[in-house]
Amino acid sequence: MASLTLKNIKKIYPFSSDEQKKAKKKKDDEPEKKQVNLQITDEGVVAVQEFSLDIADKEFIVLVGPSGCGKSTTLRMIAGLEDISGGELYIGDKLVNDVAPKDRDIAMVFQNYALYPHMTVYENLAFALKLRRIPKDEIDIKVREAASVLDIMQYLDRKPKALSGGQRQRVAIGRAIVREPQVMLMDEPLSNLDAKLRNQMRAEIIKLRNTIDTTFIYVTHDQTEAMTLGDRIVIMKDGFIQQIGTPQEVFNHPYNIFVATFIGTPQMNLFENAELLKNNGRYSVKLGDYTVELSEDKQAALSAKNVAAQPVTLGVRPEHISLSASGIDAKVDVTEMMGSSVHLHVNSFGQDVILIVSTLNMTTEELDSLNHGADVKFDFPGNVCHLFSKETGINLEA
Repeated sequence: MASLTLKNIKKIYPFSSDEQKKAKKKKDDEPEKKQVNLQITDEGVVAVQEFSLDIADKEFIVLVGPSGCGKSTTLRMIAGLEDISGGELYIGDKLVNDVAPKDRDIAMVFQNYALYPHMTVYENLAFALKLRRIPKDEIDIKVREAASVLDIMQYLDRKPKALSGGQRQRVAIGRAIVREPQVMLMDEPLSNLDAKLRNQMRAEIIKLRNTIDTTFIYVTHDQTEAMTLGDRIVIMKDGFIQQIGTPQEVFNHPYNIFVATFIGTPQMNLFENAELLKNNGRYSVKLGDYTVELSEDKQAALSAKNVAAQPVTLGVRPEHISLSASGIDAKVDVTEMMGSSVHLHVNSFGQDVILIVSTLNMTTEELDSLNHGADVKFDFPGNVCHLFSKETGINLEA
């Protein structure tokens, strides 16, 4: 078990010789232009920018973001599979930038399982231990303990081709935990599974985390996995960290518009035509003809920063919007029945707005009235409003 410290970690992929020639020719032939894409430098393509993070012993950290944001590259640098272009990586108190992967005491679970097809499950689990020349009886104990924890005892004599996707992933995880590593790295391990298996395996990983004492770093593009698994979430975009926090913190207090719309399903509604008002030291937000006073915690946060009245981008999550007798006019476009709730896509202010409405206390007639073209009204309280700067996209409370 170990803590990790990443200090200003950077990854740059150098240009190939052909790309360097093209870049040089372009510079010679064209007048110099200001560099506007921060991801491209004279050195090459920057995949990860100034990544700094302290990870506590036994903490479960999730790196999440869209494809190409640098999360898997960061994980591979921790594993030693990618060279670090800049910054320092410590495992415990040891600087490991130049330490070989096999000497970092790290285990990694890959997206594609990476099992040896000619070996049985038992042999796959035991392989790394055999390489370390651990006695056979000790290997047997460790393999059977791991198999018991992951409920794969009955598959020990089978080969991977005879297993389902979920069973193979259990074997891949088991192969990692038998080594009792200081750090467990997991690179989108559930992405090849169907929805039902993903849910089951998420629960298995949570149980596993409570069973073994190690530090977990988990990479995913699925924000549901991030919210359910992580002690803290690191949200990335274009190689930069956007926000670090607990699942509840990033959900309730997103730092910027990107985080606000990335975390939460369906994504947060954004209204570009809102206005933050300030009268007698009290803040309210105006959207069309609808005005709502903000809650006391938001009043305090905005007052502490002396935020001025201004046009804002207003964010409201679908689950925080309610149908009402009076409020903002809208017209139903699409009705998605989800069992205990209905997702309403309505048109208001010329844009799509999503509402999540509970069906538990609704009559059949009320549900039937929410069809295409129906006129409805909606509102929301002041404690669920997220106010973002029109210039920077940053939350005005941040």
